[in-house]
Amino acid sequence: MDEKLRSGTAGPLAGMVVAVKDVLSMQGTKTTCGSAMLKEFVSIYDATVIERLRAADAVIIGKTNMDEFAMGSSGENSAYGPTLHPLDETKVPGGSSSGSCVAVAAGLSTVSLGTDTGGSIRQPAGFCGIVGLKPTYGRVSRYGLVAFASSFDQIGPFARTSRDAARVLQVIAGSDPKDATSAPVEVPDFLSLMNRDVKGLKIGLPKEYFSDALDAGIRSVLEKKIDALRNAGAVIVPVSLPHSEYTISTYYILATAEASSNLARYDGARYGYRSKNVKDLNGMYVHSRSEGFGSEVKRRIMLGTYVLSSGYYDAYYRKAQQVRRLIQNDFVNAFNSVDCIITPIAPTTAFGLGEKMEDPLQMYLNDIYTVSANLAGIPGISVPAGADVNGMPIGIQVLGKQFDEATILKVGDVIETVQ
Repeated sequence: MDEKLRSGTAGPLAGMVVAVKDVLSMQGTKTTCGSAMLKEFVSIYDATVIERLRAADAVIIGKTNMDEFAMGSSGENSAYGPTLHPLDETKVPGGSSSGSCVAVAAGLSTVSLGTDTGGSIRQPAGFCGIVGLKPTYGRVSRYGLVAFASSFDQIGPFARTSRDAARVLQVIAGSDPKDATSAPVEVPDFLSLMNRDVKGLKIGLPKEYFSDALDAGIRSVLEKKIDALRNAGAVIVPVSLPHSEYTISTYYILATAEASSNLARYDGARYGYRSKNVKDLNGMYVHSRSEGFGSEVKRRIMLGTYVLSSGYYDAYYRKAQQVRRLIQNDFVNAFNSVDCIITPIAPTTAFGLGEKMEDPLQMYLNDIYTVSANLAGIPGISVPAGADVNGMPIGIQVLGKQFDEATILKVGDVIETVQ
């Protein structure tokens, strides 16, 4: 790398140290997805994002821990043990991209790659006090990403600053013939558009996200940042996202349905874990899946299988798809009057290890402010906004129009600098 730098042939990420969530394929390395099911699985090719990082001369130092198959909001569901919060090891760092977030927050890497299906980049970034970017669905190739929910999953960066996140996005974004869901949309020069000027920019505040249910300490910190943006010349506009109350139920029907389908391939026959406690073919399927998957993955497979089953499909899956369209339309209507939207990241700051493991519903409700962006396919960024009375980080979320990462990166950059 030093020789490339001396000769002027170094790529745009020359020497940048990158950690990679263990759900992305890297040739010759294990890709476990945090699961015993894939404990010994070795990738035979590189994901497109890995190819692009290497071509840009980034230095990839290794894989990071995660909630099993990206299913979790706390970093506690890995078959290899929980990821710990870098500031307080009695707290969760958030999930599912827990290891990638902590790698950056603890200074182990300059940036990292995570994936965001319902908030799995933005929520841990908020919990740990760093920047986390979920691009528009289709902005970044998913080739080489082990699927959880194919119409939701998106790869994005963690970084210390919005500018570093922009540098990584610049490299990994763009259409890919290997991924039919990657969009043939031009990638702008994100850094050149980050001019720290928000004068006249219209920022929406959705009343549904600032209800009395929001923690008072988080509300106070966010209001200070919003006032600072107003003082910097931004125009704060009230907006409404009327179907917000349905986001969690809609997400956990559709995402689990897709998970049930995607994870059917892990049957003990083709690759992955195979139980030794086998007497016949059916027993191989039952024991391999029962022993190979953790409890949260099994819970979501069962939920997804149920909502797709005969007699329940119309009542649950079809209805959820219709509500997803209503949620998308809410954002379309809001963006007719504003350039971006600001919301909280989570109802609380990082909670205690084990605190919500016995109450799946409370765990799922932790995603209440993030899943809407995945349902609508829009970009979102989490930026540090301050801390609570115990010193635990508080994040602020900026949501943008489809393929308008430039605006949310610019606003994120301003949030980092204004007081």
